[in-house]
Amino acid sequence: MYRLLKQTEGHARRGEFMTPHGTVQTPAFMNVGTVAAIKGALSAEDLTHIGCQIELSNTYHLHVRPGDELVKSMGGLHRFMTWEGPILTDSGGFQIFSLAGLRKITEEGVAFHSHVDGRKLFIGPEESMRIQSNLGSDIAMAFDECVKIPSPRAYFEASCQRTYRWLVRCQKALAEYNAEPDAVNPGQMLFGINQGGIYADLRADHMKAIAELDLPGYAIGGLAVGETHQEMYDTIEVVEEYMPKDRPRYLMGVGTPGNIIEGVWRGVDIFDCVMPARNGRHAHLFTKSGIINLKNERYAVDPLPIDPECDCPVCRRYTRAYIRHLFKAGEMLALRLAVMHNLYFYNHLMQEIRDALDEGAFAAYRAKYSKLLDTRI
Repeated sequence: MYRLLKQTEGHARRGEFMTPHGTVQTPAFMNVGTVAAIKGALSAEDLTHIGCQIELSNTYHLHVRPGDELVKSMGGLHRFMTWEGPILTDSGGFQIFSLAGLRKITEEGVAFHSHVDGRKLFIGPEESMRIQSNLGSDIAMAFDECVKIPSPRAYFEASCQRTYRWLVRCQKALAEYNAEPDAVNPGQMLFGINQGGIYADLRADHMKAIAELDLPGYAIGGLAVGETHQEMYDTIEVVEEYMPKDRPRYLMGVGTPGNIIEGVWRGVDIFDCVMPARNGRHAHLFTKSGIINLKNERYAVDPLPIDPECDCPVCRRYTRAYIRHLFKAGEMLALRLAVMHNLYFYNHLMQEIRDALDEGAFAAYRAKYSKLLDTRI
């Protein structure tokens, strides 16, 4: 259930999203724990300390290893990873189309080879819903096809139609799985995914069609895969007009701090991206003044924290010089501290956005930080 609290600046929305494992204050960023763990040695306990509201895990990866039925036998994903807050699981579609080996797409689903051991696998709408039901996440994403940009318009047209038919099957299957007596999370919700590349008419028509299915939430998929930032923003504006006002809107796989601010301005409620953790593992760290590369020589004797304006556990204790030394020495602690800072930065960014919306000051916040936070120092 979604409750819109305020919409005053641009199309930006301040809201609350209620799930079986807690309420998410929106706009919100989902911390990405692909295989039920944050890459960079952060635990579920760490997530509570850095302001994480909702965690995202990957259906495809957990199905391949350790297996979704094993996770179900352990009480579901929440118990397995000891995270008590809300969890969203993606459908596995993006990974099938980007990671897996040779694949064959049919009306039934996708046959492919595991990227781990090469064994033959098949996932369609029903299989994706079964896997996510076994995992017991709060939000299950519909099984869809993520088409690379650019691709021929005719392919996008056929893909949108197939994705719609798959969504209808996902809706039916998840309702059946939720009704089973041993369902891990009978309150699991299905989000539909809008596709259509950067073709405005395809995006609009697809969004209008899936909105009629009256789902608990909707996502904009298939972006941040080759288009320009402006093309992404234009697409969000096209789709937003047709997204139900009383349901949460999720922009998948996006993005930089500036992308998030611009997405909020255009009406998006929820974001996810591997960027903060991935960048952290390579010593690219976010600050209120822009992005720094901690491996640069200039930080070798720098006594300042990563970001003097940050109050995260890392910045309260460690210097740039020390963390740079850890990176140069190849110490795992470097990855942990850097990822912890970056995820705190993103979670705190969302808190600042929510505060600005509450105070009617988001336009000024956007003007100050949208470009600045993406600037490399």
